Amino acid sequence: MLWSIVKPMVASSYELLALLGPLAYLVDDPQVTDIFVNGGSGVWVDRGAGAVRESSLTLNREQARGLAVRLISRGGRHVDETTPCVDVRLGRGLRVHAVLPPIAREGPLLSIRVPRERALSLDDLYTAGMFGEAVRAVLLRAIQNRQNILITGAGGCGKTTLLAALMGCVPAVERIITIEDVAELNIHHPHCVSLEARQKNLEGAGGLGLDQLVREALRMRPDRIVVGECRGPELRELLSALNTGHDGGAGTLHANSLADVPARLEALGAVAGFLPHTLARQVVSAIHLVVQLERTGGVRSISGIGSFFCDETGVLGVREYRFEGSKLSAT
Repeated sequence: MLWSIVKPMVASSYELLALLGPLAYLVDDPQVTDIFVNGGSGVWVDRGAGAVRESSLTLNREQARGLAVRLISRGGRHVDETTPCVDVRLGRGLRVHAVLPPIAREGPLLSIRVPRERALSLDDLYTAGMFGEAVRAVLLRAIQNRQNILITGAGGCGKTTLLAALMGCVPAVERIITIEDVAELNIHHPHCVSLEARQKNLEGAGGLGLDQLVREALRMRPDRIVVGECRGPELRELLSALNTGHDGGAGTLHANSLADVPARLEALGAVAGFLPHTLARQVVSAIHLVVQLERTGGVRSISGIGSFFCDETGVLGVREYRFEGSKLSAT
């Protein structure tokens, strides 16, 4: 009986490693966080200190294309000249992004995000130096008080990791619903369910975007709604939900600095149909805490924490906090 349960899991893992072919040993390396296949010009690997070339491994253009097609197909999507840019999630939580020529001029490109085998907790991140005791206390208090949190930063700075760790602190009696374009949140919580967007088929039908999935999540009696990344119309749906009693939610946003977050929100708000002053009032009401991350020399850390406000002209701004010992005050 036990073997009937274990065997499919083992077979699935072996199948994935077989699909990865020459990249399999890199995925099994616990230090590897990202793998990049750059057409026929080489393979680059990030082991936490930045991408370096894997000199012992080469793939020509044909091999890179074949690998891209196999991996994307395994993820239930298709990649070809008409759909040259595709993102999928594979077993073990691997996130694979492929770009084919002619979009990729030097040859097929693959970007593979390799997740950790174990979800990192807030204590793990504290021990690793992502933040200090004062910030840790602020984050825990935000979760306990059901504050809505927006985590911001550049790509690869740890937004998803921090978001998953925070949701792991949610009481076990609460129901978390995550909504992502490609599911990669690894949340250690007994009642967490995931919704994943779906691209349109070859006939242009069947697509389900993040904005529609947020609306569907509201019908599933969530205690907390989490949007993996806000980058379009789903911002409107998330703000609407957080402003109508669905507190304790969270999301992430790409931004270069804490000061840049209002401008990024205004740009996304324009796509979602918001007027600037309307967006500002919605954001101030919905988001209680904004947390900015940065990555310097391979080290990921929280570089700032703040809250939103509207000035007298209705323009959105962010007020950064400073820490004096364990106390928090606005600058």
